[in-house]
Amino acid sequence: MDLKKLIAKRGMKLMQDPRVAKLMQDERVMKAMMQAFQARSKAQENFDEMVQSTAKRLGLVTKQEVRELKRSMRKLETQLKKAKREAEKAKEAAEKASGASEDA
Repeated sequence: MDLKKLIAKRGMKLMQDPRVAKLMQDERVMKAMMQAFQARSKAQENFDEMVQSTAKRLGLVTKQEVRELKRSMRKLETQLKKAKREAEKAKEAAEKASGASEDA
């Protein structure tokens, strides 16, 4: 069993303990937990910003830039498919028109 699953399993077991449930209802504990989650989130944001600025200084591509490029590529691919369908329809219409004029 990997560490993440083990921790989750132990955490669930702890949450079932009435003493822990009572402790979790304490406003001070809840406030401290919220502050801990916020601190982790803020640290992650700061780290991500530092990585991004370092990548830019070194001329490297960031995750966000790759995501934006992928999004643009999907959009262009969709537009290309649509243009191909329209071109095919126009070609068929032109062939029908030229076939109808030859029959006349």
